[in-house]
Amino acid sequence: QLQLVESGGGLVQPGGSLRLSCAASGFILNYMTIGWFRQAPGKEREGVSCISSSGGNTNYADSVKGRFTISRDNAKNTFYLQMNSLKPEDTAVYYCAAGPFIVQALCLMGARYNKWGQGTQVTVSS
Repeated sequence: QLQLVESGGGLVQPGGSLRLSCAASGFILNYMTIGWFRQAPGKEREGVSCISSSGGNTNYADSVKGRFTISRDNAKNTFYLQMNSLKPEDTAVYYCAAGPFIVQALCLMGARYNKWGQGTQVTVSS
């Protein structure tokens, strides 16, 4: 079965940190671009961050630059999103995604991905 499984979401106070993980099973991530997306209630899904297959290129949404870091461990077939200095407006369901042959400049566009995780809730609140 081909799937992405997220973990690491939860409730955190403003200014706190969380690390999301996304593990792939049934397929290999090595040659795929990986992305993190989020969707808050009543809002459209937005691209948060993405990383090239080699790990050498990363993109971030302006709203998370300097606070979030995307990384991948191809040996473990897993990738991560380290989220620091969290704000209430970061509250959303976060999804991981993977896809082949995605141009780096377009990797924050969800339509480019063909595999998605089930989502994990992140709530930032005092």
